[in-house]
Amino acid sequence: MATQEELHNRLSDGVVEYDEEAVRSAAQQVVEEGYDPLEAIMDGLAAGMVIVGDLYDRNEYFVPEVLMCADALYAGLDILRPLVPKEGSSTKGQVVIGTVQGDVHDIGKNLVKMMFDVGGFTVHDLGRDVPLEKFVEEQLRTDSEIVAMSAMMTTTMLGMKKVIQMIKEKNPNVAIMLGGAPITKDVVSLFGADGYAESAGNAVTEGIKMIGRLRELQKKK
Repeated sequence: MATQEELHNRLSDGVVEYDEEAVRSAAQQVVEEGYDPLEAIMDGLAAGMVIVGDLYDRNEYFVPEVLMCADALYAGLDILRPLVPKEGSSTKGQVVIGTVQGDVHDIGKNLVKMMFDVGGFTVHDLGRDVPLEKFVEEQLRTDSEIVAMSAMMTTTMLGMKKVIQMIKEKNPNVAIMLGGAPITKDVVSLFGADGYAESAGNAVTEGIKMIGRLRELQKKK
């Protein structure tokens, strides 16, 4: 019988080495041996994608390798995600998510979407290369508490500031989360956003914190 740590390492290594069969085998063993599927996702699959992100940043991996790693990630998710229990009968909140206009890099966005999903949020995924006005329309239609935008290029990142201005004008109570390679704390402050996710792993935690802050502000009114 493999230990939980051994299986997490196999999941992570399988993602990094874009070995779909190895990931499926490790995920199936997680199930058969009764380990926590959410921990396997976070500490195995997601941990592997963090390493992939570092390799990409160092120009050791390129888009084709990252896409194959994502395929391996989803091979494991197909087995593990259906087994993650929803916490309670109601969701933690609603999220509108997408990559901004001009940006077709959605691997990170999809990973964050998955984290929100397994974390108990209702996710409205707009996809990639999303027109800026669409974020505003979808937030108003769904009354979501969070709008999460990602960008991988400094040129497309500028669209985020426009979306934040449009949303805050119509509904100042919405929390805006940013993510992507060029996003820093300084950018978040400059654009007037409410937070950012350094990694997919902390996106849900940051989202819960932002919803909590919003509800506290609403109670004071």
